[in-house]
Amino acid sequence: MSKLITIGIPTYNRADGYLRQALESALRQTYQPIEIIVSDNCSSDHTEAVVNSYHDPRIIYVKHPQNIGAIRNYNFCLEQAKGDYFLLLHDDDLIDETFIETCMKAASPLGDVGVIQTGVRVIDDHGHELHAKLNKGTGDSAKAYFLDWFSGRSAWYLCNSLFRTQCLKELGGFKSKCNHVGDGVAIVMLAARHGQVIVEEVKASFRKHSGELTFSVNVMDWCHDYLFLLEKMCEVTGNDSEVRRQGMRFFCILNYNRAKAIRSYPKRMMTYFMVYKFFQYSYPPYGYVFSPRILGFIESGKGMIRRSLVK
Repeated sequence: MSKLITIGIPTYNRADGYLRQALESALRQTYQPIEIIVSDNCSSDHTEAVVNSYHDPRIIYVKHPQNIGAIRNYNFCLEQAKGDYFLLLHDDDLIDETFIETCMKAASPLGDVGVIQTGVRVIDDHGHELHAKLNKGTGDSAKAYFLDWFSGRSAWYLCNSLFRTQCLKELGGFKSKCNHVGDGVAIVMLAARHGQVIVEEVKASFRKHSGELTFSVNVMDWCHDYLFLLEKMCEVTGNDSEVRRQGMRFFCILNYNRAKAIRSYPKRMMTYFMVYKFFQYSYPPYGYVFSPRILGFIESGKGMIRRSLVK
């Protein structure tokens, strides 16, 4: 008998946006059986009418009487899930029609695992591909899995990650210090405790657009959360020095990229150096602060100093 898969779609006021596309990508799955939980976080638009227009018995629609916040809505989807595996699909992301089928075929020889993860593409507002990332990770160990992410051999998003439902529930669902990287913490803990399956093919789409929540929060909150995530990684790898060293650099750069979205130049510059200090000066923000020409002078200066020291 095939395992039941739950797809949770938390949504808020996206009736005229990407909700239809996300829902239809779930409905088109070649794998059966599935259940789709649409958790409406007290939308003020016609989300209910959009969902009910599909008349599909696999869809379970719930509308909260008041807005319970994003993270609680994510975890509500998980709490309602009856499937053996669980996918949290944001209402602006997409999965290929063979996403679940591919994941389950890859996992079947190994039995139940904590996380199954595919390659992923990043798309724009109109669904055009910006870039794609094959999952080139080895999955040999939790440490290798983390280092693959740091080195760019894999990419971690919710839309390309399928979780073992009961294990995720036992973990307490999606949670982190500032509730921005609960998905990352879940991936780390489930991979370390229950193993992971790596699927190389690109089978999911993460949408990057102007309304994206990711870049709308305080950069320093992300610093605290990424450091929390790194500590979890170090904890499950016995405080491995390579994981800590590469992780400090990786998360420092992620937060520089978030700081780039700050419009005020003085505030942006200040944030770069706050991030630099927060991550213990692991990676200087020269490439973000200085122009390529000035960077060239800096590198030339470094070369002259090195040569003089050799002499």
